[in-house]
Amino acid sequence: VPIIPDEARTFGMEALFGQFGIYSCAGQLYEPVDVGSLLFYKEAKDGQILEEGITEAGSVASFIAAGTAYSTHAINMIPFFTYYSMFGFQRIGDLIWAAGDMRCRGFLVGATAGRTTLAGEGLQHQDGQTHLLAYSVPNLMTYDPAFAYELAVIIRDGIRRMYEEQEDIFYYLTVENENYAQPAMPKGVKDGILKGMYRYKASGHKRAKLRAQLFGSGAILNEVLKAQDILWDQFKVAADVWSVTSYKALRRDGLQVERWNMLHPTKKPRVPYMRQCLAEAPGVCVAASDYLKALPDSVARWFPNAFFSLGTDGFGRSDSRAALREFFEVNANFVTLATLYSLAQEKQIKPSVVQEAIKELDIDPEQVEPVIS
Repeated sequence: VPIIPDEARTFGMEALFGQFGIYSCAGQLYEPVDVGSLLFYKEAKDGQILEEGITEAGSVASFIAAGTAYSTHAINMIPFFTYYSMFGFQRIGDLIWAAGDMRCRGFLVGATAGRTTLAGEGLQHQDGQTHLLAYSVPNLMTYDPAFAYELAVIIRDGIRRMYEEQEDIFYYLTVENENYAQPAMPKGVKDGILKGMYRYKASGHKRAKLRAQLFGSGAILNEVLKAQDILWDQFKVAADVWSVTSYKALRRDGLQVERWNMLHPTKKPRVPYMRQCLAEAPGVCVAASDYLKALPDSVARWFPNAFFSLGTDGFGRSDSRAALREFFEVNANFVTLATLYSLAQEKQIKPSVVQEAIKELDIDPEQVEPVIS
């Protein structure tokens, strides 16, 4: 059940019009202006798409109706509600809570997600907080994938859990509005994608004196990958890059392990998944995302080494992606700087190296702090 409140063309979903049609009990009573085009606006009595107009509240009501049809009508329906991510938890969070309370199943897809991926839209659409707001719904699985293969793994497993295993959960997925290369799925990463993180690209310089672990999510993972190159080419810091698909999943796992250890004090302590991943990953840890710093901070206590977070605290701005990422201090240069600063804090390099890097990276140390500007 594809559900769209508005802007289907913005989301690139007009290809569904001709194939599935937009549901209308009366069919199409007029000739659309784009009838001569390949992807024309098509309404039909047997249409499958629910195009609800500019009403996220009405759309999530349809999502709830479809997502609970397994219990009210004995029909398994899989709703995909696609909307501007800012217009979900920010505007209709109470209805999303109600969906969880009613054991609704399906996929909430927050499109054009993040604070810096939708260029030029400013405060209205730039979302840096919904992943934190999603923490409040207990049975909501929340993911911020960077690549198409990650999204495919998550959706397939979600269908398995909700419709094959009959678990009372539903999903929130964020997808961006940016074109970038989609790599093939590396071997052996499926479990890591679902658990919340996996090593995407090792440094290849295991004998380097200076080491770091970099963590990226969504489109910002590309900035982290650029920082990996800068750190080695200019500063001889060998960094591994991790894709963090779900901070909420990592936090849930860490809390569950801590609870089990507390209730079983005489048994061998269990180890959180994050600690297992990073057991043989030396160096300082730096995490960057398109969301508030509080998101990676929520798992800070399970990082084994010094940790520094970068995020998009503050209001939105209308500008290019490059300018927005510089303004919010989440681009490759700031990931590099945060890594060097962390190394200096650990006495592994001199503060003067960090000072020189600020000049080399063309960073203005007196620029306005985003959160108060």
